[in-house]
Formats: sequence, structure tokens, C-alpha cells
Amino acid sequence: MKKTILLNYFNLCALVAATVLTTTLNVPLFASRLSAAAIPGAKDTVFNKKATLKIMERVADWQLNTWNTKGFKYKKYDWTNATGYAGLFALSQISKKQDYSNMLINIGNELNWNTGPDRFMADDYCIAQTYVQLYQKYKDNKMIRSFRALADSIVDAPAIESLEWAPRIKSRAWAWCDALFMAPTSLAYLSTATKDPRYLNKACTLWWKTTEFLYDKNEQLFSRDSRFFNKVEKNGKKVFWSRGNGWVLGGLVRMLDNMPENHPERPGFISLYKEMVAKIASIQQTDGSWRTSLLDPDSYPAKETSGTGFYCYVMAWGINKGLLRKTEYLPVVKKAWLALTSSVEPNGMLGNVQQIAGAPSNIAANSTEVYAVGAFLLAGSALYQVL
Repeated sequence: MKKTILLNYFNLCALVAATVLTTTLNVPLFASRLSAAAIPGAKDTVFNKKATLKIMERVADWQLNTWNTKGFKYKKYDWTNATGYAGLFALSQISKKQDYSNMLINIGNELNWNTGPDRFMADDYCIAQTYVQLYQKYKDNKMIRSFRALADSIVDAPAIESLEWAPRIKSRAWAWCDALFMAPTSLAYLSTATKDPRYLNKACTLWWKTTEFLYDKNEQLFSRDSRFFNKVEKNGKKVFWSRGNGWVLGGLVRMLDNMPENHPERPGFISLYKEMVAKIASIQQTDGSWRTSLLDPDSYPAKETSGTGFYCYVMAWGINKGLLRKTEYLPVVKKAWLALTSSVEPNGMLGNVQQIAGAPSNIAANSTEVYAVGAFLLAGSALYQVL
């Protein structure tokens, strides 16, 4: 009895201390409660599988309900939705609900399992990632027949054009960093599904072409495209867009997911991954998020969830794969997840999302987009495996 009373006394003291800290230092009460959860005898209600799955399903259900009641804001094959589908598929692998898989299959059937009309544009075949993953699960050849024909054309194309920004360059080459999430991943998943190494090898060749052109080795970050090489922020730092680098890292880990352990390109991908992740972790903001401008957060002070979602995803993934030290990176992941979940409205809408862009910009708290939902679900699915 005395031990119980003493433990309750210490818990009460901790709660009072957290309340004082919140009031005097303007620390969010949600964050202070996380600290209290570390007290022996207190239950962690945030970082466990049940809580993680529950909030993932709440966000996904809001997205499905929005599609069902308001329709799709963008074409169903569009990269915006395709990123959302990637997250929904990840959720479908851990949730008992069939709604997520059913929605993806219905969309594929409606599109006749075709990618977008601009055949060689990376954005328009981002959706193929999900097609291939569904094929791997259901073994229905119609799910990949169309994309495989397109992939054969991509493999055969010479891809010798410069990546300097030019009219319609996006329809011909991976000349912007976002493309590294959209395109090589689709080819890599197809390579795994068909056991045809040509698709992965082509993806690797084009990946390094884009990386050599856009990657700043001094800053360990990607420029969005060649138009940003000489642009600087108000503080004089170079312009590096948060979601843009999130696209790169998201694509990088999905490439590695489909790369055999003995593949000659694997060490290079792992080296790039570790280098970028270390840089990203070092510039995380105190609230756990990343601002739209990575090197000038003061000019864009609002937290942003699409870039943060990707960073949370790739770091949790790295912990799961044994590529990152859990003791070093799990605190970064947890802070990021708190930033993400605190941006979820009671109805399940994910807020604080930068709208479609190609550079840093200010955002509104009530702004949302489906690609951020996809990043959120990918992050949650990776964290779920850590817990």
C-alpha cells in the first residue's frame, strides 16, 4: 500500500511539473504528456501498435469518405492520388478492414489498370507502384499487363537528353527530384514481381543520372530542379524544398525494398540514404516537424506534414531494416509522429499540408491533400513495425 501511495505521489508531482513546464515555456501539453508516459508505472497511450493503427484508420477513413461523398479532386491516375494509394496499400497490410484493398482494386478496374496518358512522364506512372503491389498479392496478370508494356519501352529508350529544365522535359526525363518517388519505384516493384532485372537496372541508371545532376554533396540535399541551383532564401542559404527531399528519400527506401542484397548498386543507395537521413535529422524543428524550406525555417514558420510524413516514414523504415541506430533515430521518429498526429482533426482530416508546389511556401493549418495522407500512412505503417 505504501509503495502504491508513493508511486501515485510521484506521478502527481510529474503531472504538476509538466503543467508548469507547459505554462511557463509554452511547451504543448501533448508533448509534456509524452514525457510523463516514460514514468515507471504510467501507460504509454501514444506509441503502441493499437494507437498507431487506430489513428491511421481514422485518417484513411476520412479520405475514403471524402472520395465517396465528394468525388476525386484529381484524376484517379494522378500522382497526387497515386501517393495516397501507396499509403492505403501499406495500411491494408496491417488493418483487418477490407475497405482499403477494395477501394484500390475498384480504382484499378475503373482505370483498366492503365497509367496516365503522358506515357513517359514519371508522375503518370506513379500509380503503377500500387498496381504491382496488388498483383503481388492477388496474382492477377491484368493488374500489370499495361504497365509492363510501358516499362519495356522505358528500358529501351536511350535517355541521353540533358536534365536542364526545358519545355516538356518532364515528359521525357526525370529532371526534377519528385520524379525519384514516382518513377523508379514503379520499375523496381515490377522487377521484383516479374523477376526481370532489366526494370530495376534501368531504374538505377536513371536514378543516378538525376542524382548526379540535382544532389548537392555539400548540403546533402537535392535541388528541386536546375532552376534552383542558384536560388537562395532570405537568410542567404540555398533553397531546398522539404517535400521535394521527402519524395527522394521515400523513393530511395522503396528502391531498396526491391533491390537484392547482392545488387552492385545497393551500397551506393545505402550510402546516399544514410547521408541524407543524418542531414534531415539534424535540422528537425523543436515541434518535431520540418518546415517547407529546410535551411531557412524562420521564413516559413508553420509545421508541414507532407514532408514530415516522408521523413518519419524513411527513418522508421531504416530502424526496421537495421540501417539506423534505434537509440539515435527513434526519438526523431517519435517527435515527427507527434507532429503528424497532432495535425489530425477529430474527423480524421490531416491538416498543415503544403498545397501542390515545387518550392517552399507558407501553408494554412486547415489545408490538406491526398499525397500527405499517403505519406502519413506510410509513416504509420513503418512505425507500427518498430513498436
